[in-house]
Amino acid sequence: MAALYILAGINHFIRPETYLEIIPPWLPEPALLVILSGIAEIILGLGLLWAKTRRLASWGIILLLVAVFPANIQMALDWHQTRHPHEWIVWARLPLQGVLIWWAWRYTRSTKILPK
Repeated sequence: MAALYILAGINHFIRPETYLEIIPPWLPEPALLVILSGIAEIILGLGLLWAKTRRLASWGIILLLVAVFPANIQMALDWHQTRHPHEWIVWARLPLQGVLIWWAWRYTRSTKILPK
């Protein structure tokens, strides 16, 4: 799980255009939001590596996943509007956010390394 968030955070800096495209138009400073969310993913991913910070990092990831959900919705709406040939992928991704939240929540329950 840590690697997932660290790598995703790094990707914000490698391919920022991917994230800029999906930020809802009503949110201010899209470039800053991409940078901040990338930094948050890296820091929270690193926080998962140590037992002392794992619970706090897990709660941070849950909050981050909730905060970025509007971007996932925006992406689905954009792909629908443009009749993207793989539109089903972004619609399927929406419930995946719940799975990611559940996965992070599991790490809030214990400082032991999960899963067993």
